[in-house]
Amino acid sequence: MNQENQRKNPFFEPYNTPHDTVPFDRIRLEDFEEAFMEGIRRDNEQIEKIINNLEKPTFDNTIISVDDEKDNYYDLLSRTSSVFFNLLSAETNDDMDALAQKMSPILTKHANDIRLNGRLFERIKYVHRHHRKLTAEEKMLLDNCYDGFVRSGALLDDAGKERLRQLTEEASMLGLQFSQNLLKEQKAFTLHLTDEAQLDGLPDTAREAAALAAKERGLDGWLFTLDYPSFSPFMTYSTQRELRRQLYMARNTECIHDNTENNLGICKRLINLRREIAQLLGSKTYADYVLKHRMAGNVRNVYKLLNDLIDAYKPTAIKEREELQKMAQKTEGKDFRLEPWDMGFYSHKLQMKKFNIDAEMLRPYFQLDKVISGVFGLATRLYGITFKENPDIPVYHPDVKAYEVFDRDGSFLAVFYADFHPRQGKQGGAWMTEYQGQWKERTDIHRPFGPDNCKNVRPHVSVVMNLTKPTVEKPALLTLGEVETFLHEFGHSLHGMFANTRFESLSGTNVWWDFVELPSQFMENFAVEKEFLRTFAFHYETGEPLPDELINRIVRSRNFMTATACLRQVSFGLLDMAYYTKKDEFTDDIIPFEKKAWKKAILGEQRMDTCMTVQFSHIMAGGYAAGYYSYKWAEVLDADAFAVFKREGIFNPQTAQRFRDCVLSKGGTENPMVLYKRFRGGEPTIDALLKRTGIKAHPSPPKGRSDC
Repeated sequence: MNQENQRKNPFFEPYNTPHDTVPFDRIRLEDFEEAFMEGIRRDNEQIEKIINNLEKPTFDNTIISVDDEKDNYYDLLSRTSSVFFNLLSAETNDDMDALAQKMSPILTKHANDIRLNGRLFERIKYVHRHHRKLTAEEKMLLDNCYDGFVRSGALLDDAGKERLRQLTEEASMLGLQFSQNLLKEQKAFTLHLTDEAQLDGLPDTAREAAALAAKERGLDGWLFTLDYPSFSPFMTYSTQRELRRQLYMARNTECIHDNTENNLGICKRLINLRREIAQLLGSKTYADYVLKHRMAGNVRNVYKLLNDLIDAYKPTAIKEREELQKMAQKTEGKDFRLEPWDMGFYSHKLQMKKFNIDAEMLRPYFQLDKVISGVFGLATRLYGITFKENPDIPVYHPDVKAYEVFDRDGSFLAVFYADFHPRQGKQGGAWMTEYQGQWKERTDIHRPFGPDNCKNVRPHVSVVMNLTKPTVEKPALLTLGEVETFLHEFGHSLHGMFANTRFESLSGTNVWWDFVELPSQFMENFAVEKEFLRTFAFHYETGEPLPDELINRIVRSRNFMTATACLRQVSFGLLDMAYYTKKDEFTDDIIPFEKKAWKKAILGEQRMDTCMTVQFSHIMAGGYAAGYYSYKWAEVLDADAFAVFKREGIFNPQTAQRFRDCVLSKGGTENPMVLYKRFRGGEPTIDALLKRTGIKAHPSPPKGRSDC
């Protein structure tokens, strides 16, 4: 027998890698389908054991079995899915896309088969009504399990269940198609320049990156793409207004062209599918369905938040816009009218005039390797954890770095992957994900679970970003905005790494969606703190620290155009809610509906030849449907929480430990407001956010508590 015939699918056996990390170097495309199908078979076998158990249903023989207290044999499907779908976002290709199209309906059908299994639900329902005394975490698991089945159609009649199957399978396929179309459109466009005069205004970093991009594709000159590190500097610095217009229109007309990547019909269908799913399950709208399990609670509270923000920020945003218009007219003439492709360019000029600071001044001080050390050092200073790169941990691309993370006492805490730069097969944006969650498993299945009979299985978390790449001349030098992005995703990763719960489905970031952004947005606050910047911001050539004068300018300019930025986020929240509060079939044309939906938060005339909806992955394919307001909801929380740190000391280890114990390690084991109040000592208010953004001042917050 030759070696090829002896080869085993890596998913079917122990990985035999450091910390049982994914053996990316041994996995082939064909391994996924085989592992998916075997994982489904094993799941079905486990379900049969549960429903054929002649013993009375109990929490231990039913709920834990459904939630899957980990067993390598029955974990195959989630093990395979995590790798496949993470790579589908970070390192895909045509073959991966085709396999995703093939497997998506199969996996959705399998999920439906479990959630719509009447015999299984009868056991769960019995336990929900008759159970032993449970811990708070066990009770949360039971409630989540029961509610999850109900919210997935367990109470429907046979006709309703069949209809739900059809709707969810179609929605799954369309969500996947939406993402694939968007990635193809994003990567298809390039702006290829060969005349150096067309680079006027661009800083050296942008020119060098564009030259490298052209060289990588075998071209002369300079190549600009829609990836953020290429797009943003061009829109900010280029004096070539027509080229800015071309780039802007390319980005803002993605997926509305008359081609196979058009997402207009897909969006309309997804909106209607979700509305019908919600109504089939007893809710008036999809937003009503979603918000039952959110901190906001209902549509009224979401609109109250969004409208309160509009009332607070719009007057300032109008002044910001007027100031920008006046400056542009001073330069270009009184008849000049700002267009969307002018906003970045003239905002930069105004920022320079008012604060004498911009991204390029700071970039030499934000060398990626130093930023990594600074961010890791921040976690060390706050929580006592340390990071050690381990080249023996396999990675899926040379850009990816893998680290072992150790707790204050030296014990192993987590594996942390960091994927920094854009590339052809990678979605835009930035996100955190996991290849393995955290849970506690019994070491002896014949003895009750307890501190002396469990192993704490530690998580493998990953952050994926699209930060500025190194060039031939320079290392990767980031903007302050990119540093904030790193801190944001790192905040999510801390939420995952500090997880310390019994059940994986309640650990880490498995929390309500309007709470999940608190740890990430909280970390962004450190980006403008002098004490933090002093730890890593050194000039990449001279080694000189970031001057105090520049730091002071950063702080003074922190709220530059902040009201405009706030309204932009609010406009996205309004658009999201407009789609998912529809009670009747959505028949409108997407583009005019979009412009009307967010009009209250928009300044200036809207263009009818651009569209956000068709590229709005968050609400169409990313799980934030009827939930985009979460970013602003969590911003209230993060400003409120950081106010406590500011008062008690931003590096105060006791405050940080309280935040870790009360929030970061608890996952979804309790209601998030209970967790937050335990840290904070009271409910949050909008005042800290208004103060941070310069809208108003407020008194010092009450002292936090430590009763975690």
